[in-house]
Amino acid sequence: MPAHPMTARALIRRSLSRHRRPLTGSALLLVLWQACEASVPVLIGLVIDGAVVTGEWRDLAVWAVALTALFCCLSYAYRFGARLGVGAAQLEMHQLRMEISEHVLAPRGARTRLLPGEILSLATSDAEQVAVGMRMLTHLLACMASIGVGAWALLRIDAGLGLVVLVGTPVVLGLIQLATPRISRHTAEQQETIGRATGMATDLVRGLRPLKGIGAERTAAARYRSLSEAARDASIRTTSSYGRLSGLSTTLTGLFLALVALVAGRLALDGEITIGELIAVVGLAQFLAEPMGSIGEISARLASSFASAGRIATFLGTPPLVLDGSRTPADDQPQLHVDGVNAAPLDGLSLQTRAGELLGVVVTDPAAADTLVALLRGELERDKRTGGVRLGDVEYDDLKLDALRRHVIVNRHHADIFEGTLRSNIAAADEPHLTAVLDASAVDDVVALHEDGVDHATAADGSTLSGGQRQRLALARALAAEPRILVLHEPTTAVDAVTEQRIAEGIRRLRHGPGSDRVTVILTSSPALLAQADRVLLLTDGRVSAEGSHHDLSADPAYQAAVLR
Repeated sequence: MPAHPMTARALIRRSLSRHRRPLTGSALLLVLWQACEASVPVLIGLVIDGAVVTGEWRDLAVWAVALTALFCCLSYAYRFGARLGVGAAQLEMHQLRMEISEHVLAPRGARTRLLPGEILSLATSDAEQVAVGMRMLTHLLACMASIGVGAWALLRIDAGLGLVVLVGTPVVLGLIQLATPRISRHTAEQQETIGRATGMATDLVRGLRPLKGIGAERTAAARYRSLSEAARDASIRTTSSYGRLSGLSTTLTGLFLALVALVAGRLALDGEITIGELIAVVGLAQFLAEPMGSIGEISARLASSFASAGRIATFLGTPPLVLDGSRTPADDQPQLHVDGVNAAPLDGLSLQTRAGELLGVVVTDPAAADTLVALLRGELERDKRTGGVRLGDVEYDDLKLDALRRHVIVNRHHADIFEGTLRSNIAAADEPHLTAVLDASAVDDVVALHEDGVDHATAADGSTLSGGQRQRLALARALAAEPRILVLHEPTTAVDAVTEQRIAEGIRRLRHGPGSDRVTVILTSSPALLAQADRVLLLTDGRVSAEGSHHDLSADPAYQAAVLR
């Protein structure tokens, strides 16, 4: 697969290249349409001079047929030209959305700071802006063609009139273009602030229940209000820029075409052009107002398209979260080795798992726990740490991605729940295994609440489930995958003490029965979970400060402060 374009220009060039056939057809047909449009006042002038003035009915009938044929050509050229252009734009929108989705959902992930709502804005609003800009290029060519036909017709009528158009048109268009950089800048700001506001709104909706629980609704609403006001102000600036450009375009175009009509009127009074030619000139002047005004609007559209293309290109150029190496562990039962890792707030952390053990890890600093999770997932950049992380004898950065995922699954504290059913979110291999997983994770209580059982519907983000139910469902999914090494980060913070005890016993029963060589690492401060652990590590100040069983460590003041509170 070719590398993603890294600049706005490269992305736009690629969009044009992969739709060159329909766009070329669209451009040719739209050029024909605008040439026919420009020919209408010229043909009317010829009808007046060749048939109306002479009073020849036969000539009038011939010219009427010619005018009808011109309008048929005009109509069908626009119809099929627009169809080709819109089709190409719709396909490009779809392809951009698919690329954005594939990039963020790729097995290696995408290292981006954008919120989900911001990525959604890229895949909707920005993708549409790029596609519309691509289609506008065909209209730009059509507008230029109509101006060219109009200038040629005026040159044939009078050389002075033609020169006025040929010289004046570039001047007017050049003045109009002076306003487009501001539009591009304002559009980029608008899209960025709207994306941030959308992202925050999405996060607030997803976290509404916890916010209510801690009484933070007002603070969250104030933050969103501030960001929403910034998005509103950015939209106003962009709309104002569009308005100023439109006003500038209309004023300059009107003055220029009034000058053309004035010159033509003087020529007609002096008898240098006929009545038909005067009508043709006036008609052309009125007609040219539309393509010249459209060029200003198209310029603004292209500026917006360029800004959106830059945002998409930047996102598609973000590096992967996890590297994909070329090696696999040599032995069948590789263990995790963390060797002297320094990555704030981790400070020389070293630990190693053992075959068949349930390892509890108590981390006194939540930031250190998050860093450790990122480290074990392979998402911590090498240049932001020292020390090594190995699976067996292979460094994480050298591991094949499928080998890492086959051996190690790290279940984050916040896991996504997908729209579907309880069953589809767990995705167990067979019914006996599903039953065991439901029991171990205490999801069987959730199943028993609904008449559809395990086929009960779930909404996106698990919005129809409680926090504890979502947490148990995410745990069930991790257990169902049956990885050799499973890392769980605070899997029971939202459940009651009785359910927590059930889950602790269930994890032990499901993964650590007689003869099992599987490893479970649980980052937790739950006494129920830690009591089931074969070994417990206490991490303070970013390193292992104590090791032993839950019972042995209970006498340690630091352990007591973290666990027995």
